[in-house]
Amino acid sequence: MAANTTKGPGGKKPASVATNLIAGGGAGMMEALVCHPLDTIKVRMQLSRRARAPGVKPRGFIATGTEIVKKETPLGLYKGLGAVLTGIVPKMAIRFTSYEKYKQFLADENGVVSGRATFLAGLSAGVTEAVAVVTPMEVIKIRLQAQHHSMADPLDVPKYRNAAHALYTVVREEGFGALYRGVSLTALRQGSNQAVNFTAYTYFRRWLQEWQGTTDLPSYQTMFIGLVSGAMGPLSNAPIDTIKTRLQKTPAKPGDTAMGRIVNISSDMWKQEGTRSFYKGITPRVMRVAPGQAVTFTVYEYLKGVLEKSRDVLPGGKYEE
Repeated sequence: MAANTTKGPGGKKPASVATNLIAGGGAGMMEALVCHPLDTIKVRMQLSRRARAPGVKPRGFIATGTEIVKKETPLGLYKGLGAVLTGIVPKMAIRFTSYEKYKQFLADENGVVSGRATFLAGLSAGVTEAVAVVTPMEVIKIRLQAQHHSMADPLDVPKYRNAAHALYTVVREEGFGALYRGVSLTALRQGSNQAVNFTAYTYFRRWLQEWQGTTDLPSYQTMFIGLVSGAMGPLSNAPIDTIKTRLQKTPAKPGDTAMGRIVNISSDMWKQEGTRSFYKGITPRVMRVAPGQAVTFTVYEYLKGVLEKSRDVLPGGKYEE
């Protein structure tokens, strides 16, 4: 992979923290609104405990989505969205800002960032966002998504009414530490996701820039390379995500250790449901993450460009030299 500099394509300075906050947050919110239904379907498929049986096919993502809509109304597909939207701005701000900072730290004395350094920067950014934001957000999101109730029936009262109530209930009943249940698996998943994602995206973006002789790519190209790079992570770490989902869904029993629960969940899945259980929900996950990354990178690049132009414009209407 071709190396790049910390100043980015065309010699541009790295985006500021404020730019990453606004551009990353806007991109994250758009991605969540567009792709959240597929995440709900993925979680339901991962939590399904249908044992393997001859002649019995596991329920696919279309059938799972149809069942949710039929029994819980279309709003059921957006369960847990409040938790996602609450954490998406800091999550994306942390992702892009820490990625740039790690790249600068890993650059050589000439400011050149190698392909290996890009991979490590993406890995570190993924772990950082997992510990800071993603793990608590996903614990609450999964608790809400796992509830089977109709959002159109006022008499069908779930245990967790919304994200804030779920947060309060989990902390009250299970302690603050419950919000970080599965943090090691989440960090492993996010780290591997962003390592693959940023490395592939950077490679494809630089190749297109060199091939076309320009630093500014049209939105459709940014969307396409974001789609391709976004699909690579889920395909490489699906078992980690499935085990993590089951770990975060249920409260821990007294005396249970995190590693013990991970081993027990993995063993039960292997014995009762077979190898395929580790890849439950892979179709909606790829369908959610890949276009999600396409939306994220496209909106981020667009908003970052607008913000950087606005920052560089002086009161007189001229750009800074």
